[in-house]
Formats: sequence, C-alpha cells, structure tokens
Amino acid sequence: MSQTTGVGQPCRGDSFGPRQRKAAAMALGLFRVCLVVVTAIINHPLLFPRENATVPENEEEIIRQMQAHQEKLQLEQLRLEEEVARLAAEKEALERVAEEGQQQNESRAAWDLWSTLCMILFLVIEVWRQDHQDGPSPECLGTDEDELPGLEGAPLRGLTLPNKATLEHFYEHCIRGATADAARTREFVEGFVDDLLEALRSLCSRDSDMEVEDFIGVDSMYENWQVNKPLLCNLFVPFMPPEPYHFHPELWCSSRSVPLDRQGYGQIKVVRADEDTLSCICGKTKLGEDMLCLLHGKNNVAQPSSEAGDPLCAQDSPYLDTMRVMKWFQTALTRAWHRIAHKYEFDLAFGQLDTPGSLKIRFRSGKFMPFNLIPVIQCDDSDLYFVSHLPRESCPGTSASSTDWLLSFAVYERHFLRMTSKALPEGACHLSCLQIASFLLSKQSCLTGPSGLSNYHLKTALLHLLLARRPADWKAGQLDARLHELLRFLEKSLLEKKLHHFFIGNRKVPEATGLPEAMRRAEPLNLFRPFVLQRSLYRKTVDSFYEMLKNAPALISEYSLHIPSDHSSLPPKAVIL
Repeated sequence: MSQTTGVGQPCRGDSFGPRQRKAAAMALGLFRVCLVVVTAIINHPLLFPRENATVPENEEEIIRQMQAHQEKLQLEQLRLEEEVARLAAEKEALERVAEEGQQQNESRAAWDLWSTLCMILFLVIEVWRQDHQDGPSPECLGTDEDELPGLEGAPLRGLTLPNKATLEHFYEHCIRGATADAARTREFVEGFVDDLLEALRSLCSRDSDMEVEDFIGVDSMYENWQVNKPLLCNLFVPFMPPEPYHFHPELWCSSRSVPLDRQGYGQIKVVRADEDTLSCICGKTKLGEDMLCLLHGKNNVAQPSSEAGDPLCAQDSPYLDTMRVMKWFQTALTRAWHRIAHKYEFDLAFGQLDTPGSLKIRFRSGKFMPFNLIPVIQCDDSDLYFVSHLPRESCPGTSASSTDWLLSFAVYERHFLRMTSKALPEGACHLSCLQIASFLLSKQSCLTGPSGLSNYHLKTALLHLLLARRPADWKAGQLDARLHELLRFLEKSLLEKKLHHFFIGNRKVPEATGLPEAMRRAEPLNLFRPFVLQRSLYRKTVDSFYEMLKNAPALISEYSLHIPSDHSSLPPKAVIL
C-alpha cells in the first residue's frame, strides 16, 4: 500500500504533463527572441543617427580639452610651486632680517646704555669741576694736574712778576698817589650833575616828557679801583615815561627764546595803563556781573598795545628804541646846559659822538674833566638797570638791535664789593690786585692797541676769586700771591674761552646781595663766547695778554723809582663808597 503511494501514484508537483512543459518552453523562447529584437532595435545606429554619429567626435574633443586642462593644471602647479618657493625664500630673508635687527637693537640698546652712562659721568665731572675750579687755590696753581694745554708746562708761560717789595712800592707811589684826588673829583662832578638834572627837569613837561630821576654812581670811581687818568665818573640816570605810559621789561631768560649772542640783553615794551593786561587782573580773570574794573570800563576790555608812535619806540614796534632815547637825552642835556651855563666859568661839550651821555668839562686853564651820564631804565623793583649806550666792555664785535638793551649789574657789583670788604682784613689787597692788573692792561693797550680783554673781565675774575677765597687770604702781605692768582685765573679762562658772568646763573652768590632769583636760576653767561666765533680776535687777545705779562716786570720797575727799606706796614686804604 505504501509502495503504491510512493511509486504507482504521481505527486502533485508532477501533475504537468509533457504538453504543458513544451508550451512553457516555447513561451520562454519567444520572450527571449522579443527581448533580443527590442534590444537590437534600441541599439541600432539608424534609430538615433544624429546622436550616435557625434559620439566619437565628442570623445576626441573631450580628450583634447582634458589634455589642455591637464597641461594648464601642470603649468599652474609649476607656478604655484615657484610662488611657494619664492614665499619661502622671502620668509627666510625676513627671518634673517628680523634676527639681524634684533641683534642690532640689542647692540644699540647696549650702546645707548653706555652712552647714557658716559653722559651722566661727564655731567657729574663737569658739575664737580664747576664747583671746585671756579676759585683755584694757590696749592693747585703750582701742581702738574692744573697745568693747561699750550702753557709749555708752566703757569703764565714761566713769566715771573716782581717781588713783593717792588709791587708794594709801585702800588703806593704810582697808583694810590695818582688817584688821591678821586674823592674831590667825585664831589665836584656830583654837584654839577645835580644842577644839570634839576635844570633838565624844569624844562620837561610832566604830561609829555620823560621823568628823570636822581643819578646813581657806578663802576671803578665808586668802587675805589680807578687807575687811569683822567679820572672818569660813570653815572646812571634812570628815567620813566609820562602818564599814562609805563615800561614793561622783557628779559632774555624769560619764556621767549633768544639767540646766544643776545643773552644778557632785554627789550622794554612801552604800554599804556589802560591797555596793560599784565598788571590788571581784569584781563586775566573773569569778573562777576556785579564787579567793575576801575581802570577799564565795562565795555573797555584790556588789550595788548599795538600802536606805533608811543614815546621813543622803534618804528612800527611797541619796544623802546635805544637810538631815539640817545637822541632825546642828548637834546635834553643840551637844553639844560644852556639854561645854567651862565652860572659856571667853564664850558661843557660832548666827548664822543656815539655816546651822547659822554660829557667833558673844559676849564679856562685848558684842563678838562670827563664824565658819563648814562640813561637807564630800572628793571622792575630790583637794582638791575637796562643801559642804552654803555660801551660793550665784554668782547667787541657783537652788534645789537636798536630795541635790545644791555642789562647792567653795576649796582649789585658795587654792593657785593662793599659787603665783602667788611669781612676782609684791614688793608686787604683785593682792590690793589685789580688796580695793578688794570694798570698793566691799559699800558699794554697803548702799546699794541685794544684787544678782547677789558677791565670788566678783570673785575669779574676778581669777584669769582673773592667768592672762592677765605677772607684771611686777602691780607695786605699777600699782594704778590693774589696778583699771581688773578692773572693765572685769567690765563685759564682765556685758554678755555670761558669766563662766566659773576651774577647770571651763579647760585653761590650770597642772598644778602638781593639779586633776583630769576638771575640766579638763569643759564650761566659766558663772557668769552665771542672768542669761540672770532679766531683772529682770540689770537690777538691771547698774544696781547702774554705780551702784557712779559712787559710787566720792566714796566713796574720803570715806574718804581726806588724801593723803600721799610715795608712792615701800609697806610690805610680807602673803602668802597
């Protein structure tokens, strides 16, 4: 039964007979034939002739384009490689430059540090030298360390001065004896000048003319070291402008900048009282609505003076003109003399054309007596005075503008000498040294002509030594040592071309002198600065100085008739007035 089921009777999957299988095979074959035909039709070249015909050409064009693009890419790659190489080279060069610059900056920083240290060291040495060498001591004068270049190893070129006894005899008989009548000369000149200025005031109008004040005696005649004859009195005559004007001085050491050759000068501005913004606070502060300036009205605001034509001012300038002041002063003196000439038995004439205040009294006997009246303007409330035509006693060769006024310290110099003399021993030799040096200089000027060295330079050197020396060093018995030191100081200053003004920038000046603080704080003024610019003048001055030293022994011996046997004491000397 089981066999019949497995073999004799067919399964369900074999239920299709041979006929069904044959039909299925035919259908499959027909499907394949149709598939082949459809594929052939689709891929036949005639079916899409336009597209199939251009395929080979497009491929060649594409290939050519691709080749061209590839060549461009290769060229661009080469260019980029070159650019990268160039940038790398530039970067390397910049790195080298930066490294070198860093090295230079480091070396420069080190150099700047050394330069700064050297400059500081130089300034310290210069300050020390200024403090310790302004007044050289006699011990230093003879040492090798103090020897100056060009001296051939010896101070004053080895020239020797006469001995102490010869100098004392020379001074007593040739200098003090020749100036014994100085007091009488001063008294006569002062009396006459009082009368002359009083006549001048009587001729002036207070509303339109300058107001002349009392005279002030200055320089050698009033400091007791005048040696040259005829004896010459120098008198300052201060003057003030008429109302409503007043003078406003402007110093060179103020805020405005001036050339080096104008240091020591100033300008004087003529200002009206109703235009002065410097003295009235209404021009500096804002007043309230309920406040009114008594000088300026409510609508009259103070303005700087810009008018030309103010009294004695330069053309188109508010500053006082020295030339106009000189002409005015000369005219005023002439009128004053004509008013009082009938009272005197002598004539009065002008001595020098370029110095209108240079006057000369001529007696009937033929003798004459010169004196100088110098118009000056007081600087604020101090004893400084602006001088119109004082002869330039510093080095010649400098020309000033007509609005530049020389600032004179003559009153302070006289006050310092008077104050110092009180502390010195009786019969001190400081003025004797100055007189002998001035005598030698004047005689040398007569022989070889004037040089750049003047009496004012001698006086300045003495003032420096007085400040540096102890009072005991100026005893009468040390005349020869102090004279040698004074000449040595001048020699040193000449060779260095540097002699500082005694007051300007000198903080060692005692406060008791009353010198304005602005002068103490100012930059030091070198009186020998023209020697730096004028070599011929400097050479002549140095040669004349050494010629004076060379001639000094013979000159002193010639004027000294004999040497007294006793020099133990000297007669009392005059004191500074």
